[in-house]
Amino acid sequence: MTREPPATNEGWYALHDFRTIDWDAWRSAPDRERETALEDGISFFRNRVDVTDAEEGSSAIFSMLGHKADLLVIHFRPTMADLDTAERAFEDTAFAEYTDQSNSYVSVTEVGGYTSDEMTKPPEEIEDTGLARYAESKLYPDIPDSEFVCFYPMDKRRAPGENWYDLPFDERAEMMDTHGEIGKTYAGQVKQIITGSIGMDDYEWGVDLFSNDPKHIKDLLYELRFDESSSKYAEFGPFYFGRQFPPEDLPQFMAGEEIPATDADDDSGHPHGEGGHPHGDSEGHGDGEGGHHDHGDDGGHHGGHDHGGDDGDDEGDIRGELEDLDIYAGQPHGEDVYAMVLYSEADPDELFDEVDGLRSNFDHYDTHVKTAVYQTRETAESGRSAVVSIWETQSAADTAGGFLADLPGIVARAGEESGFGTMGMFYTVKPDKREDFVDKFETVGEVLEDMDGHLESNLLANREDENDMFIASQWESKDDAMSFFRSDAFSDTVDWGRDVLADRPRHVFLA
Repeated sequence: MTREPPATNEGWYALHDFRTIDWDAWRSAPDRERETALEDGISFFRNRVDVTDAEEGSSAIFSMLGHKADLLVIHFRPTMADLDTAERAFEDTAFAEYTDQSNSYVSVTEVGGYTSDEMTKPPEEIEDTGLARYAESKLYPDIPDSEFVCFYPMDKRRAPGENWYDLPFDERAEMMDTHGEIGKTYAGQVKQIITGSIGMDDYEWGVDLFSNDPKHIKDLLYELRFDESSSKYAEFGPFYFGRQFPPEDLPQFMAGEEIPATDADDDSGHPHGEGGHPHGDSEGHGDGEGGHHDHGDDGGHHGGHDHGGDDGDDEGDIRGELEDLDIYAGQPHGEDVYAMVLYSEADPDELFDEVDGLRSNFDHYDTHVKTAVYQTRETAESGRSAVVSIWETQSAADTAGGFLADLPGIVARAGEESGFGTMGMFYTVKPDKREDFVDKFETVGEVLEDMDGHLESNLLANREDENDMFIASQWESKDDAMSFFRSDAFSDTVDWGRDVLADRPRHVFLA
């Protein structure tokens, strides 16, 4: 009986180049030769990380832990010829003379269509905008800036009674969906890149997991081992674990010093891609037959993402100061939230359709709180719309921001235009009190105009729920903003609001 294979779509080719260092030769080499080798190595790795050798792609270098390798260089490139050139070009460097290739893995990025034929189309032909961006991020991945990487190859078992390839399509699809549900719980903690290697290497798939916390990788893999698609049908090859560092830290690596170097500039970004995606693979996307769904994304490479939370000094300080004033900053039960807000001058209807496409995928994740388009009454005629996306983790918010930045007509992010930007004050208003709330804002606005350091404040409403209100405010400094929150005018407004608000207000701030 013929079994139905799922269709797949392929993108960039991948090379994992594992190297061991000949430490005896290195220690015996004259200082001048070692300096030349380091300069040559740094130049090679920097050019690959900056993708000066191809039109597109992504590369990164890792210090490997344990005996299997000392270095790992990962390359993603549009063609096999690009990988071939990169591998041979390294051998031509002076630094390569002190290394041996202990292992390697050749593969190609892959997405599969277990539950969606759309995923097997080229991204530009996928009608769903969010799904198209998701597929693009899997086929043309940017290696995240996460500190840790775990790589391993894997097969699907073909033993008697446990033959994955003998199972009916529907059974395989159901197991893949269950597998993906586990991975979704690690959104914002672990990013995964799947590559197919049938006919290219000894195993059928290669898996890269990236995270800033090694325990997240361990916990994810441990939990997945109990899933039937892994426990019964998966065979794993050797596991490799390492830490990412910028090419300029190669001397510190060879000297046994701390990497990334604490005084090094952060040059490890990857400008040739838009980072990971906070969408999971709950619909069986991005795995081919590999038995792995996307386990959530970490990182994101859009510098300057603005978010709430306590990571930045100003953000942490203002939350503490607001707490002292009994002003609530966070989401229900006191958790912090992290958010992106962007402003767009695109046609409101076009913008909403694009946001709705992204949101349908964001909603797959427990870390997603909300994404909405907020508009003023005048937006339909002129002015900006605000796109707000709120998440439970900073990394998920930052990653989502990378995709939100591709929305039409984006002109700014909150807080980036000048001074200190409060990302937003959210109020859910009782329906019969909405007009009273709008009138009150206009009254408060008159007070704001006379306050030192106030630049602009706007009242916007959720396009889908006019009672969900959002105030975006811009100040010259944090001190100026805090002066308002300490003022009698704000205190009076808070007291008045108890009668018109349906829920406790949420304040999320950005420096």
